[in-house]
Amino acid sequence: MTLPWHLYIMAAIYILAGLNHFRVPRLYQRMIPPALPSPKALNFISGIAEFLLGVALCIPAVSSWAAWGIIALLIAVFPANIYMYINERVGLGVPKWILLLRLPLQLALIAWAYLYT
Repeated sequence: MTLPWHLYIMAAIYILAGLNHFRVPRLYQRMIPPALPSPKALNFISGIAEFLLGVALCIPAVSSWAAWGIIALLIAVFPANIYMYINERVGLGVPKWILLLRLPLQLALIAWAYLYT
């Protein structure tokens, strides 16, 4: 089974995003709402998940499962996107309108992943 080329683009995005959790961990830890425990552990878990799911997207035997995993991950991290929008201190200097646009972008990313389930 040959995978479509655009699936590899999606995979690269998640692999690089996952690696970025370890390159600049403080950036991601600041995005985690304070109500959630252990920002360092959550950053580590989400970074590993993004990386591994990105890699799994490239493996035909598990790519469908990986796409479902991406969908679950996007839903799980959605509160962090809301937190960034609500709390300007966490917005990292990004204009509020961009943070607002990021919220429906999650739906587009979920729809994109759903194409491969």
